[in-house]
Amino acid sequence: MCGISCIVGLQPRSQHPSTDQRNGNATHNGNARQALSKQLDESLNMIKHRGPDSRGQWISPDNRVALGHVRLAINDLSPDGAQPFHDGEDMVHAVVNGEIYDHEALRASLQGKTDYKFKGRSDCEVVVALYKYYGLSFLSKLRGEFALCIYDARTQLFIAARDRYGIKPMFYTQTNGRLLLAAEAKAFLPLGWEPEWDVGSLKDAGWNHDVRTLFKGVGKVRPGHYLTCQSFDQIEMRQYWDIDYPDKTIPDPRSDQEMIEGVRQRMLDAIRLRLRADVPVGVYLSGGIDSSVIAGMVTHLVKEQEERLGNDKETDRVNCFSIAFDEDSGFDESSIANRTADHLGVKYYKKHMNEKELAARFEDATWHCEHHNPDLNYVGKYALSEVPQDVGFKVVLTGEGADENFAGYPVFLPDYLRETDTAYPTNPLPYSEREAQCIKTEEDASAYYKSVGADTSNRGPSQARRILNDITTISSMTAFSVNSLFATWTQCFGLCDPQLTIANSVDGRVRDMITEKWHPLHAAEYVWQKGHLANIFLTCLGDRTELAHSIEARTPFLDHHLTEYVNGLPPSVKIRWDADKKQFIEKWILREASKPFITEELYQRKKHPYSAPTTYPEDGPLHILLSGLITKEKVEKLGFLDWRKIDGLIDRAFAKKDPNAMRFAFTVAQWVVIGERFGVKRAEPPLEYGV
Repeated sequence: MCGISCIVGLQPRSQHPSTDQRNGNATHNGNARQALSKQLDESLNMIKHRGPDSRGQWISPDNRVALGHVRLAINDLSPDGAQPFHDGEDMVHAVVNGEIYDHEALRASLQGKTDYKFKGRSDCEVVVALYKYYGLSFLSKLRGEFALCIYDARTQLFIAARDRYGIKPMFYTQTNGRLLLAAEAKAFLPLGWEPEWDVGSLKDAGWNHDVRTLFKGVGKVRPGHYLTCQSFDQIEMRQYWDIDYPDKTIPDPRSDQEMIEGVRQRMLDAIRLRLRADVPVGVYLSGGIDSSVIAGMVTHLVKEQEERLGNDKETDRVNCFSIAFDEDSGFDESSIANRTADHLGVKYYKKHMNEKELAARFEDATWHCEHHNPDLNYVGKYALSEVPQDVGFKVVLTGEGADENFAGYPVFLPDYLRETDTAYPTNPLPYSEREAQCIKTEEDASAYYKSVGADTSNRGPSQARRILNDITTISSMTAFSVNSLFATWTQCFGLCDPQLTIANSVDGRVRDMITEKWHPLHAAEYVWQKGHLANIFLTCLGDRTELAHSIEARTPFLDHHLTEYVNGLPPSVKIRWDADKKQFIEKWILREASKPFITEELYQRKKHPYSAPTTYPEDGPLHILLSGLITKEKVEKLGFLDWRKIDGLIDRAFAKKDPNAMRFAFTVAQWVVIGERFGVKRAEPPLEYGV
């Protein structure tokens, strides 16, 4: 993985000197070029944690395009793998963040069709050759996680693209007549960007569910999309891939065993591809089935099929990394991970996290994530990524994406039960039982969210739910809202309904599929992946906390060859009703596909979400830290919160053990940290609103 920062001048052509003028004013042009190079280098400094091994930049002869790159060397460690990349005619230039799997096959195919001369062995170099042959259609050829920028000087076309699930980030903004793009928003700070809060996005959760972020005017290239800037003027964003599901009315003719084997083989293939690197490769291991089956399959591939694991630094044992909370916290799964590690015979590294450790990393982890999270699990993930770094690893495999694709979250249950699964005729769940269980699981979901400090008043009928075929998953996705803390003047943004933000961010074609074609479970999986997966789980629990410590995480469960197969399965092989035990088995087909590679304990275990504790003692490290961050002066400096609604929050969180107040306190404290670290301008009411 790497870091990207790019600049594209958007001024009209008339404002740029002609070639003759530039030749006659070489000194001025040289000074401008030097200043641009210095700016770009300062921008790269802000994200140097993403690529500590080397950096490079390219600036067009007319100074209108600048590409910058910091490198975390994973494949082809030689200088030939350094970026930016250029074609032989020096007309197509690219910077790439991520990993392109199957690049050897792509390279061989291109060498049989073109006379393109590759410089080195880097997986990312294939991007330039693919673009030159296929044009914009090259994106559909890529398999992996990536964010990239290409400039084609022949056609004056600039392209910025992001992988199918948004595993790798790409932000953009316009400042002082320039289009800026980067892997993290902090890279914009040396480029003239002056951050302001996007209060409307904070209130309606647009930062989590559409193109917006916490910062006004800063957007993100959405997963499966690419942005183009033609001739330094026209900027557009288009989609090249989307999640799809089968028609719910058509029975699936496949047997259970055929589907299980189909999942198993695709999982093994996705993992096999992700073992390839010129550096050591390890595995993140928790107490759940997702990471455990990855560890089991890696061990099988290395020991039984003699697959190479990274650079084979340690071929005797697979290396796994884990995190542990205090045993009495109720959130510790390390004992199960220990037993899994012993069963597999892997080398196991574990980092213990207590309240002091969480408090010590809170501010730095927040700075790296660039958005809030009502749970401290992101601080735990930030600490976890220190472990492989400390023992010399650069690459880990991780289990993100399994719950989203195999329906592992309990919030999916009511939507699975909302309609009969006619695609699976042998479903053991009777109609009468389905109706009763739908009511029960909805009540259970409401009770769970209430117990962890969430708002459950949003679970009734709504326009947003009607748009999305009445799924309640969107109610769960928006359960943690701090809108009650906002200043009165923020009412100028109108009715800010996060559920409606989710519904409205789905395009018309997909809304029709949700209401007419897809089963409600698949509709729920779709909106969850477009929102929470892309903008929380793959950011503060993924890329941002991993790359903060220069760790590349690979996500086999988000390999699109695997997910497209899984998306085509009937809902009832993802969630299976056990008629004998009168209970549901989540991720049933994943369990069956994983069975040869995991322990019986994990095969039988129910899903436990990765979370950090939500109650902490008075006068402890977190109480002291948050008391210093949540003060009247600091809260009023934000501008969009009402101190009168926040005063007493710390007491309710720590003295009264109110989990809702604790999550509110986490969020407000994170906004304070972001505001201070980024130097965000105080939010003010519009002039027409008055005081």
